[in-house]
Amino acid sequence: MRILVLLMFLLSCSGAALAQSATLEPGDVISISVYQEPKLDRQVIIGPTGMISFPLAGQIRAAGLTPAALENVIKQRLKSRFTEEPDVTVSLAALKTTEEDLKPRIFITGEVLRPGFYVIRQKLNIMQLIAEAGGFSPFAATRRIQVRRKIDGADSIFVFNYNDFFSGNNLADNIGLHAGDVIIVPERGLFE
Repeated sequence: MRILVLLMFLLSCSGAALAQSATLEPGDVISISVYQEPKLDRQVIIGPTGMISFPLAGQIRAAGLTPAALENVIKQRLKSRFTEEPDVTVSLAALKTTEEDLKPRIFITGEVLRPGFYVIRQKLNIMQLIAEAGGFSPFAATRRIQVRRKIDGADSIFVFNYNDFFSGNNLADNIGLHAGDVIIVPERGLFE
């Protein structure tokens, strides 16, 4: 049992050491904290040029450095701003984002067969997204589907009645969707 515990401890230490020895790349998310000044603590994404911007230190080339080497660079830049040597910690918070992570997404939740996010590869309207999500579940309230969208910083809600659309009474409500839209298909009520 002791050997198993020791082995697990060594593996966790080597994983942390490996993350600290890996070189940083554009798109990586790093966490930077300064013990003497918690207001400087933040997560930073390394830009496509390999640079980061950090308060009081300015622009720093982070790509190609290890987290430990970046700590030393930030310490040197901040040294003149503090009375004692700053205690800086840099850690890798997340690996670089892939191109798929940066694509615009639409979200659908509620009473559909496959709720979740869908990457926008082409223009979609409400009916096309519902079809992508596998259609309605048996308990879907198809008369009061909501599309939530941010317009100029304010939340807006559009209501889509699938039954009116299907019967041909209201084709105009099948609006085109934008990145960030959230479609909610609520559960049908008892007498609905």
